[in-house]
Amino acid sequence: MSFQDKSIQCSDCGIIFTFTAGQQKFFASKGLTNEPRRCPQCRKSKRPQHHGPAGSWASYASKAMLGREYQ
Repeated sequence: MSFQDKSIQCSDCGIIFTFTAGQQKFFASKGLTNEPRRCPQCRKSKRPQHHGPAGSWASYASKAMLGREYQ
Protein backbone atom coordinates (compact mmCIF):
# COMPACT_ATOMS: atom_id res chain seq x y z
CA MET A 1 0.00 0.00 0.00
CA SER A 2 1.32 3.43 -0.94
CA PHE A 3 1.07 6.25 1.58
CA GLN A 4 1.24 9.98 0.85
CA ASP A 5 1.32 12.95 3.21
CA LYS A 6 -2.15 14.35 3.94
CA SER A 7 -3.22 17.74 5.26
CA ILE A 8 -5.88 17.49 7.96
CA GLN A 9 -7.70 20.23 9.87
CA CYS A 10 -7.66 19.82 13.67
CA SER A 11 -11.16 19.42 15.11
CA ASP A 12 -10.21 21.39 18.25
CA CYS A 13 -8.10 24.38 17.18
CA GLY A 14 -8.70 24.38 13.41
CA ILE A 15 -5.02 24.43 12.44
CA ILE A 16 -3.97 22.42 9.38
CA PHE A 17 -1.42 19.70 10.21
CA THR A 18 0.31 17.05 8.15
CA PHE A 19 -0.41 13.36 8.63
CA THR A 20 2.82 12.03 7.14
CA ALA A 21 3.25 8.87 5.12
CA GLY A 22 5.39 7.45 7.93
CA GLN A 23 2.69 8.11 10.50
CA GLN A 24 0.10 6.51 8.23
CA LYS A 25 2.30 3.43 7.86
CA PHE A 26 2.68 3.24 11.65
CA PHE A 27 -1.10 3.56 12.16
CA ALA A 28 -1.70 0.80 9.60
CA SER A 29 0.85 -1.48 11.29
CA LYS A 30 -1.05 -1.12 14.56
CA GLY A 31 -4.38 -1.90 12.88
CA LEU A 32 -5.68 1.65 13.28
CA THR A 33 -8.03 2.62 10.46
CA ASN A 34 -9.09 6.16 11.43
CA GLU A 35 -7.01 9.25 10.73
CA PRO A 36 -6.19 11.51 13.69
CA ARG A 37 -8.72 14.30 14.28
CA ARG A 38 -6.50 16.48 16.47
CA CYS A 39 -3.12 18.08 15.78
CA PRO A 40 -0.15 16.88 17.85
CA GLN A 41 -0.40 19.91 20.20
CA CYS A 42 -4.09 19.34 20.95
CA ARG A 43 -3.54 15.58 21.41
CA LYS A 44 -0.75 16.34 23.87
CA SER A 45 -2.90 18.82 25.80
CA LYS A 46 -5.77 16.30 26.06
CA ARG A 47 -3.67 13.44 27.47
CA PRO A 48 -3.35 14.64 31.08
CA GLN A 49 -7.13 15.06 31.32
CA HIS A 50 -7.74 11.38 30.53
CA HIS A 51 -4.77 9.76 32.22
CA GLY A 52 -4.36 11.80 35.38
CA PRO A 53 -3.83 9.93 38.65
CA ALA A 54 -6.98 11.36 40.26
CA GLY A 55 -9.21 10.07 37.46
CA SER A 56 -7.61 6.71 36.87
CA TRP A 57 -9.29 3.37 37.45
CA ALA A 58 -6.70 2.46 40.10
CA SER A 59 -7.56 5.58 42.05
CA TYR A 60 -11.28 4.77 41.89
CA ALA A 61 -10.73 1.14 42.88
CA SER A 62 -8.53 2.05 45.84
CA LYS A 63 -11.14 4.54 47.10
CA ALA A 64 -13.82 1.86 46.80
CA MET A 65 -11.69 -0.62 48.74
CA LEU A 66 -11.02 1.94 51.47
CA GLY A 67 -14.73 2.57 51.76
CA ARG A 68 -15.42 -1.12 52.37
CA GLU A 69 -12.73 -1.44 55.04
CA TYR A 70 -14.36 1.16 57.25
CA GLN A 71 -17.95 -0.05 57.02
